[in-house]
Amino acid sequence: MLVGDKVILRALREEDLPQLMEWRNLPNFKRNFREYRELNMTMQKSWYDKLVVGDPGTIMFAICEKETKELLGCCGLCYINWVQRNADISLYVGYQESYIDDEGIAKEACTLMFDYGFNELNLHRLWTELYEYDQAKVDFFTKEFGFNKDGELRDNHYMDGRWWNSHIYSLLESEYKEAYCDGNN
Repeated sequence: MLVGDKVILRALREEDLPQLMEWRNLPNFKRNFREYRELNMTMQKSWYDKLVVGDPGTIMFAICEKETKELLGCCGLCYINWVQRNADISLYVGYQESYIDDEGIAKEACTLMFDYGFNELNLHRLWTELYEYDQAKVDFFTKEFGFNKDGELRDNHYMDGRWWNSHIYSLLESEYKEAYCDGNN
């Protein structure tokens, strides 16, 4: 369990799946995820069994309120490449259907996850793929954490009757440690 001031990150549990499925199926959330289909419990359970439980390259967390333990969202490190020491970041705050909130839940969850990824797992690079219309996450990762844009995949995602580019953003271990571990923040 990773403990912050407001939230804790704990291992996902099977009993979290109905709430996660409900959030994932919200139209304003679903449009930002790679999984474009409406999820049912069979699909949600299959994802949980195959990736969360069965894949050492996926580490998922429930984001919970520290005092009440209420489930607030989900985050994790996916597609972990243990040789190249990098991982994709997954994150959303379902609490009040906020996606990326203004109360600091997402920020603290990421801070805990980044500390875990860089300092415990010894990862070198954390990255994320964001669709060009997902300005909330682009602003969040670039402004809150200093992620850099690594590249663009042109016409990579079809949504709302047109093609959109995907942007790849990343944070290196050295950038994280300079900003967050040297007493600067």
